[in-house]
Amino acid sequence: MFTYSIKTEKMRKRKIIELDDSTFKILSIKAAQEGTNLKSLIEKSLNELAENIQDSELYSYLLKNYHEGKEIVSSKEKEEFENWLGL
Repeated sequence: MFTYSIKTEKMRKRKIIELDDSTFKILSIKAAQEGTNLKSLIEKSLNELAENIQDSELYSYLLKNYHEGKEIVSSKEKEEFENWLGL
């Protein structure tokens, strides 16, 4: 008999960051006030920041810096991209 498990959690990335002492202290206190740890507070803050970035800002940046963004993609490319985004 075989047992299979399926992971449903999102892909995650790791990044080492360096914080100034004052930033570390301030964020640690804020995390304690919220009843969480520093790592969770930073992750939550970055996730919220990412969610709040306006699509129009991203699109403007892409048009300005990546001219190939002006090309119309095929239905197949659009579908592949949407699948990659998890839409």
